[in-house]
Amino acid sequence: MAGMLNNHHLARAIADMGFGEFRRQLKYKAALRNKTVIVVNRWYPSSKTCASCGYKVSKMPLAVREWTCPACGTQHDRDVNAAINLRHVAESWVGGFQPVPA
Repeated sequence: MAGMLNNHHLARAIADMGFGEFRRQLKYKAALRNKTVIVVNRWYPSSKTCASCGYKVSKMPLAVREWTCPACGTQHDRDVNAAINLRHVAESWVGGFQPVPA
């Protein structure tokens, strides 16, 4: 969040938005519906880990929107791949342990 606040075009809107309040309300509303909110470490490499084989690319600039896994050859859209990886984390978290490295 601190990095986003450095952008003078977005700083006011981001500060007013209140991510902490959003998270609090999300957890509250999820609890009312017997759901769980899982917060993943901000450094979890969801977009640069292959959702098919688990290979992790060491460096990937934000400008790279599509990539091919060098290990298994699967082609990935960066955002879709990240969503699949985050779904895998959430599904494994249901067992009561947190598999995301700090």
